[in-house]
Amino acid sequence: MSQGKGLELKIVTPERVLMQTEAEAVVVPAELGYLGVLPGHAPLLAALKAGVIRYRREGQMRSLAVSGGFMEVASNRVVVLADTAETAEEIDVTRAERARERAVRRLRDRGKELDVARAELALQRALARLKAAGRG
Repeated sequence: MSQGKGLELKIVTPERVLMQTEAEAVVVPAELGYLGVLPGHAPLLAALKAGVIRYRREGQMRSLAVSGGFMEVASNRVVVLADTAETAEEIDVTRAERARERAVRRLRDRGKELDVARAELALQRALARLKAAGRG
């Protein structure tokens, strides 16, 4: 970090380091609700659920979708270990819309073979992707 007054934000998936940047603030989808982190935040470890990570950089809010994982905060550094993560620019909105429609249809038609938890998670992931892409 160049100025030492912000946060260092690093987002990692099993496949890649998605980003490593400075941020003025970070908001993540923790298991019990959204959690905000500002410079000077106390050390923290939190489980994440499917949702949107928002961060402010140079006064501008940016978004990306995650499907779960963990976050660690320590010494003005936020590290997110995500199951999957996509920036707003990477999201295929048409594909996310189809996934949302499929999940809604499965939940509405609830057959005997339906894994409800899996369908609800698919819906949460699709909604997070759409929201991160500015469509939700």
